[in-house]
Amino acid sequence: MPYVVHCIDRPDAGDLRQRTRAEHLEYMIAHGDRVAFGGPLQDDDGTKVIGSLMVLSFDTRAEVDAFLAAEPYARAGLFADLSVSRLRQMVPENPPGLLLRELEREQAALA
Repeated sequence: MPYVVHCIDRPDAGDLRQRTRAEHLEYMIAHGDRVAFGGPLQDDDGTKVIGSLMVLSFDTRAEVDAFLAAEPYARAGLFADLSVSRLRQMVPENPPGLLLRELEREQAALA
């Protein structure tokens, strides 16, 4: 089950992100089988990192919480705000034909 983790850095984090980046990268590499994708969030002009986004693959929210409890940026207190949402992946289609089935169901409900 995919989970989206959206994190916004503390305004007073200073160079905390840079100081913990190597440890964070090691952690992501070690857990690569659980990370569908992710990366740093940037401001509108792309000059400053303002947070992180991760899409994780775990069976339960408790597993996501355990992953985040050990994640170096989170452990260091980098984030002012961190939210976790379960995701029902539809695009790209998983499984193939999902969108067509959803469309047919919606059209049938309107009929």
